Amino acid sequence: MDKQPAFKTHCNLCGTPVAVPALTHKQCAICPQCGHTITGFRRYGVTLTLSTSISALLFLCLSLPYHFLSFSASGQHREIDIPSGLLTMIELDFYSLAVITALATLVLPGMLLTGLVALSSCRVQNIKPAWLPRVHKAVRQILPWSMAEIFLVGTLVSLIKIADIATIDIGVSFIAFCLFIVCITVAVFYYDDVEYANWLSVPPKYTGPASSKEKTLSVQQTWALLVTAIILYIPANVYPIMHTELFGTVEKNTILSGVVSLWQAGSYPIAAIIFFASVVIPIAKLIVLAWLNWSVQTGYQMHKHRRSVMYHITEWIGRWSMIDVFVVAILVALIQLGNTISIYPGQAALA
Repeated sequence: MDKQPAFKTHCNLCGTPVAVPALTHKQCAICPQCGHTITGFRRYGVTLTLSTSISALLFLCLSLPYHFLSFSASGQHREIDIPSGLLTMIELDFYSLAVITALATLVLPGMLLTGLVALSSCRVQNIKPAWLPRVHKAVRQILPWSMAEIFLVGTLVSLIKIADIATIDIGVSFIAFCLFIVCITVAVFYYDDVEYANWLSVPPKYTGPASSKEKTLSVQQTWALLVTAIILYIPANVYPIMHTELFGTVEKNTILSGVVSLWQAGSYPIAAIIFFASVVIPIAKLIVLAWLNWSVQTGYQMHKHRRSVMYHITEWIGRWSMIDVFVVAILVALIQLGNTISIYPGQAALA
């Protein structure tokens, strides 16, 4: 397909009605009110989404049966694959950590890719089964919750943290998982939700002005979640996020003490990443979301473009606050050598 047909829609951010003209390769339509990119067109976008989604599913399957990481210290050796790592957390009664890790890195990405394969294969053949709109809706809902790439970065941070005390080897599954991340990133990049919605004749995300009751309820729910997040942020930083048992001595690490340890060890880039992802970004996110919610509550109409940019930046970086949770998950699954050295999650991990 060399051109995307013209169609009418709404900006899913500010609700402005927009007549999108016919787009050619690498052209995009931008909302004249808030500057949000509504849709874009790439000539081979559908086929690239299909091929990379299938490849990502294959690499995800290959990342499960083989060994992921191995850990050797003081003459002892431990090797894990991804399923056994999750089972280790369950056996240690850390069910919440196991469930969060499994959902964000395996289950939801797998469901997302299956949905993308179904959508793009039907799009290539130009067929519209009755169940396809439901698949499109599911993909739209799952997309923000797939965090496999954050898990991979968390794994790399974990390896750097323990590189000085043990020998770490990566396995076939680790390489397959890296290739899975590359493929799913490309698939999501080329997937255009608005273009598929137009093809399926599905109403856009914005379905008209919210009623006064709906708007009030939405604002109240957002304030409630923000206040809860602020309350949880305190124990998340005050209490230990993990306990390290080394030759019978237990050391408790908070997020900030972990950053300080990495900095003192000379791992400046990793210390900076953890500090920004786990301390700076959550605070900035809370402030920005509070301001955006206040602007909606008061009907503030100024700086729409600036608010649009801040919303998208917050939406994109917000997920990276999960990096510490995944670091703890990897370390708990990998480092279980009895009294020699073992790592357990602390109260802050769940908070």
